[in-house]
Amino acid sequence: MSAGLQMRAAHFPGRAPIDAYGNGGFRFADMSHRGSILCLPSGIHGWDVAAFEPVTESDYAKLLAEAGTFDILLIGTGKTLIPLPAALRKRFREAGVAVEMMATGAAVRTYNVLLAESRSVAAALVAVD
Repeated sequence: MSAGLQMRAAHFPGRAPIDAYGNGGFRFADMSHRGSILCLPSGIHGWDVAAFEPVTESDYAKLLAEAGTFDILLIGTGKTLIPLPAALRKRFREAGVAVEMMATGAAVRTYNVLLAESRSVAAALVAVD
């Protein structure tokens, strides 16, 4: 007997370029995801952030936990650039990660270029309409 519908956290177990963004989500690896995403060496994960502000340190827990697996973190803050709070920037610097803040569109394009160059990159991308 089936236990019913089981919800799992959104996760693609690999690295893939972002094919498209907008309309509240992203397309990658012949799939689509509605909402924000984290692109890490461990895969592409759903990110429960609808807008960059207010984002807390707990929203970055997965990124900080995997900080040793990438050197560059691109943060796409939505339609406009929003600075990263100084305390979070310091945490990433202490973990050996350079953080670049930009609008989501610019972050997607930069992520794809760095991924194609086999660079050690991760991205946290807030979905845009």
